[in-house]
Amino acid sequence: MNRQLIRSYILLVAVAVLLFTVPVAFTLTKQLRDDTKLSVVREANTMALLLGNGDNTSCDALTKVAKAYSEETPGDVEVTPTGSCVPDLPKPATDAALTRAVEKNKPTTDWGSDFIWGKHLTVTVPAKGDSAVRIVYSTSDMTKRLWQIWGFRAGLAVLVLAAAAAIGAYAARRITAPLRELNAMASKFSDGDLTARSPVTGPPETQTLARTLNQGAERLDTLVASQRIFVADASHQLRTPLTALRLSLDNISDGVDDEFVREDVEQATAEVVRMSRLVNGLLVLARAEAKVTAVEPLPLWDIVRERLDVWRPAADERGVTIALRGSADGRPLVLASPGHLDQVLDNVLSNALEVSPDGGTITVRVEPRGDEVILSVDDQGPGMSDAEKPRAFDRFWRGQGLTGKAGSGLGLAVVKQLVTDDGGTVALDDAPGGGLSVRISLRASTRSGG
Repeated sequence: MNRQLIRSYILLVAVAVLLFTVPVAFTLTKQLRDDTKLSVVREANTMALLLGNGDNTSCDALTKVAKAYSEETPGDVEVTPTGSCVPDLPKPATDAALTRAVEKNKPTTDWGSDFIWGKHLTVTVPAKGDSAVRIVYSTSDMTKRLWQIWGFRAGLAVLVLAAAAAIGAYAARRITAPLRELNAMASKFSDGDLTARSPVTGPPETQTLARTLNQGAERLDTLVASQRIFVADASHQLRTPLTALRLSLDNISDGVDDEFVREDVEQATAEVVRMSRLVNGLLVLARAEAKVTAVEPLPLWDIVRERLDVWRPAADERGVTIALRGSADGRPLVLASPGHLDQVLDNVLSNALEVSPDGGTITVRVEPRGDEVILSVDDQGPGMSDAEKPRAFDRFWRGQGLTGKAGSGLGLAVVKQLVTDDGGTVALDDAPGGGLSVRISLRASTRSGG
């Protein structure tokens, strides 16, 4: 927008300069041409009068005047001699202009070119009898003066346009300053900083917009704060009775000898455990949807390696190998909220480990690609059909062989919510050689991760 305003300002000034400067320059050029023509014609007429008198005094005066004129001006005088006056001056070449002056008694002015003028201005005027006076006037001095006229105005126009560009840049920055502040506020807000506010400055329109955005941000911040409080309260209120219920069931199971009753108690305990997992998954999803933290540049390679170290003992118990692929050179930084990548990796690795066969391999890859970084987790499980992949991110959806009986169906929903909140994308694909590939695209940070 700044560049558009500056270009518009310069264009307006350029049009104004063009409208006021060019006509003035053309007027001065025409005036220079007319003044020169008038001067040369006047001198030629004076010399023609001296030539027409025919006496010796006038003839001598003509010679002196013509030679003095040639010395003091860039004009050369040529004269057709008469019977009574033969001045010591060159004779003009016979042409149409000389014929017109001698035979028809008509003066002729020839600039030598239709475009401003040529190299010489030739003025031919008749005298008495069959004689004429011609002045060949060099236009070199006129050309220099013409360049001065146009050069001065061109230089002045450049200076005016430069000043207009500087003033336009300053004015554009002043005009767009409120918009930049609004954009900065919106960028912080989109990154999760709900405390971001825009100063109410600038013209009335931007002030009204700033107040509206600030009010909307205030309401949203209040709603998110209320949701956080609800999440904290729900966490306390739901986990406590579930824990108490499980303890009660364990006590009942220890004090009952009837196998049928014990079986019912164990089944109830399993449902309580499943309910606890559902509550924990819902709380994680609620926190992810609340998203109150701003994204930061985080070292993806280090985070991946740390989470793999945590999951390797569980994988070793089943003989599953977790392999990390990619290059640590450059250590790519990604834009993500603190803690989000840990939860994403934990959910994806948990699913991959659950569906992987004993002795299988889970391959994790980190691949920087321009302005994004691809994190992929490939397993060797049963995979998913094309119809199941779009539904895998739905809440409480459990694919056969993906999460097993103990799964809550919220793992991939949480992954998608966290990745989307950080400006990334997640997709499911077939892994090479069979299995499922979870491909997570994250925004690369402009900062280097050395």
